[in-house]
Amino acid sequence: MDFTRFPCWVLSGLLLAAGIAHAQDANIQRNNIKPGAAAEASARQKLLQDAAKLINSGKPADAYALLAPQQNSLAGDPDYDYLLGIAALDSGKPDEAIFALERVLAVNPDNLQARAEIARAYFATGEKALARQEFEAVQSRHPPSEVNATIQKFLDAINQGQASTTLLSGYLEAAVGSDSNVNSATGSSQVAIPAFGGAIATLNASGVETRDSFANISGGGNLRHALSSDWSLFGGASFDQRLNSTQHIFNTGAINGNVGLNWTRARDSYSAALQLQSFSVDNKRYRDGAGMTMQWQRDLENSSQFSSYIQYTDLKYPDQSVRDANRYVLGTAYASVLGGNYTPAVYLGLYAGEEKEKQSGVPYLGQKFYGVRTGGELNIAAQAKLFGSVSVESRHYGGDDPFFLVTRKDTQADLNMGVKFVMHKLWTLAPQLAYTKNQSNIIINEYKRAVLSVSLRRDFN
Repeated sequence: MDFTRFPCWVLSGLLLAAGIAHAQDANIQRNNIKPGAAAEASARQKLLQDAAKLINSGKPADAYALLAPQQNSLAGDPDYDYLLGIAALDSGKPDEAIFALERVLAVNPDNLQARAEIARAYFATGEKALARQEFEAVQSRHPPSEVNATIQKFLDAINQGQASTTLLSGYLEAAVGSDSNVNSATGSSQVAIPAFGGAIATLNASGVETRDSFANISGGGNLRHALSSDWSLFGGASFDQRLNSTQHIFNTGAINGNVGLNWTRARDSYSAALQLQSFSVDNKRYRDGAGMTMQWQRDLENSSQFSSYIQYTDLKYPDQSVRDANRYVLGTAYASVLGGNYTPAVYLGLYAGEEKEKQSGVPYLGQKFYGVRTGGELNIAAQAKLFGSVSVESRHYGGDDPFFLVTRKDTQADLNMGVKFVMHKLWTLAPQLAYTKNQSNIIINEYKRAVLSVSLRRDFN
């Protein structure tokens, strides 16, 4: 495909970058800035000019090699990030180009050159819907005729290939760590049972907080097939297996699958999916689930997204049918990429629902719940992201517990934080800490848990 550049327009952007550098040099002289700062500004100016010359002479790989080592000090500078994005894209690194150009747009959302180039990067990674959105946004601003013609060629290519485009992706991840409470159990070994007149009962060892180390392996794959320019079919499957060093009876496993249909129109996306899941403990099926999720998502103009969803799951417990239930969840979420040197991304989600018991006479097994989740990530170095999340969920059960003679009420708080190191564009190393505290008015349901782990992930795109 010979229309993968915006030569005239990009050149104007490069000249603009050089002009900014000259203006900064003039400001240095005018404001008598210290010689050290002047030397730094001069070095930056030369770096940008040399990179621009290499790109315009058809040597993007050389430009990338010149710019990439300076990310720790210059990432967040829009002129630098713009050149880095083009150099990365034209040297076969579209994922890195997207990161760099996102930083430009976070600072200046109206930079049409950067928006056109990030659309080209999305196109190169197979993200055709995002590419279309960005190309059309640039086209609506009436760019120069040669740029508009190039954009139209991209849009025509997207339209022609949309009906037969199939995208595959997947991952494998391995982790090791230490868990302070592998069975999510109370720390008390003895409890009073009100139904037995307050008699003290000694809990089995499996019902008391137990520490262990573990290894974990997980993986999955996703497929998306475009049926037309607006409709696409998607599906995926994943697995997760946790192996404890000594407490094998608390080994867990999970298998999940989904298949659905998506309709996209302009900035709105609607999807409906069938979902299956199976969760096992000690290599025995513990809980199965089958249901459906419907979601609406809107892409906002300020690098943000808003979504709402409704979910239904039929829960079945093969060995404890009395716990079978219908689960309903309604939720909404907002996510945004903010400006600044660290390009933070944040999200906030709210949800509420009910788990309604199927069997009559056991209302204490049913519950109503609501919760909030928030979190985000930010770039702390060229190849490192700090991430974290906090969630709180409150659960109110439907009747008195037959042993403790009170209606159970829980409040669970979860904290997760860590660092992702991108060792290569497809390899990620992530040390992290997860902490859970569940407060309950029934002592055997109250617990604390801390999990420290290190994971290595390989993505396949």
